Amino acid sequence: MPSVDLDPEPITKVSTIEARSYFPALSRRQGDYPVAYFDAPGGTQVPRPVVEAMTDYLYHHNANTHWNFPTSQETDAIVSEARSALGDFLNCRPTEIAFGANMSTLTFHLARSLGRGMRPGDEIIVTELDHHANIDPWRAIALDYGVTIKSARMDRQVGTLDLDHLASLITPATKLLAIGAASNALGTISDVAAAAGLAHQVGALVFVDAVHYAAHRLIDVQAMGCDFLACSAYKFYGPHLGVLFGKHELVAALNVPKLAPAPNSAPERLETGTGNFEAMAGAAAAVDFLASLGQGANRRARLESSFAHLHHQESNLLEQLWKGLNAIESVKVFGPPPSEPRTATVSFAVTGVPSAEVATSLAEQGVFVSHGDFYATTAVDLLGYTQDGLVRVGCALYTTSDEVDRLVQGVGRIAGSQQP
Repeated sequence: MPSVDLDPEPITKVSTIEARSYFPALSRRQGDYPVAYFDAPGGTQVPRPVVEAMTDYLYHHNANTHWNFPTSQETDAIVSEARSALGDFLNCRPTEIAFGANMSTLTFHLARSLGRGMRPGDEIIVTELDHHANIDPWRAIALDYGVTIKSARMDRQVGTLDLDHLASLITPATKLLAIGAASNALGTISDVAAAAGLAHQVGALVFVDAVHYAAHRLIDVQAMGCDFLACSAYKFYGPHLGVLFGKHELVAALNVPKLAPAPNSAPERLETGTGNFEAMAGAAAAVDFLASLGQGANRRARLESSFAHLHHQESNLLEQLWKGLNAIESVKVFGPPPSEPRTATVSFAVTGVPSAEVATSLAEQGVFVSHGDFYATTAVDLLGYTQDGLVRVGCALYTTSDEVDRLVQGVGRIAGSQQP
């Protein structure tokens, strides 16, 4: 399969405007307005090289795997390269990367597998801060196997995980800690490494939801100390595809629900049915796209360079967004301030205006945002916005300072229209 053909100049010399040229979606207009996409936490826009990789696969290499003819062998090579690319992205071995329809599906599948080794009285810890894709699969284990579910508290004042409370929940009966690396609703980044250390002290496994985290910080499963981690390529400029890291020896030993003739070696034993090979090609291309924006001797080094610059860019946009929204009367902003570990994803509410109305009004001005509870239902309920929901805005590598200004001004007009 042809390699992604991008200008190798590192992002430290490439402006945001130049990087934007890779995204055809940014040419869209809504009435008289160019569209500003702040819906990245729900899924980023896709650069040309990703779509080209998927198209190339479907046009020239489309086949099923493990047969003795060229397109099948080419598909095998593309799947292998996708595991290598995502292995570099997560800092693990290619044989520790499994693919699936999405993070939720993979998590349910893993939960069923782990549940087969649990007994009544065993305990799983989840958190109030998490997306329900990292809560409900584990609750299902409780129903099927009599496992006890405990929930670590969220600090409602700042939207952070209460690590002291989490530590108090861990006992010798704890078999699994399911924790999010970053909140998709509030942008909070949690100290996964510290939490994993506590869980491992009692021999518990650690599963990390890194779906929101993946677009904002470069994942390092070694530094996190986790046993399993899941993310989704469509949150970091790729196609709709779930990615699961699992330590090789753990995956090899799992009691996995699978078809008898299907491969039984790790990581393939976690993959049910025929894979989405074009999406795997696209996910690899998304990693290569991000790596091409950095510099270094290998793909992991280029990713580190790229993410370092993107973090700097994101921090500036977050500061502007945070100050702008907090300056608007009748707007309440949630989550930790920019001085704390967080992503450039901010949720807020306009007093007296349901989140759906805010989103509709902004869309009419060419500013696309998401609204509701974002499947982080528990966190949004605890904040008191079960009925109206929150408005969520997130910055991506293609977000500009001018777009942040447009967003803030649009929210200001909506808030101002409510004043007596």
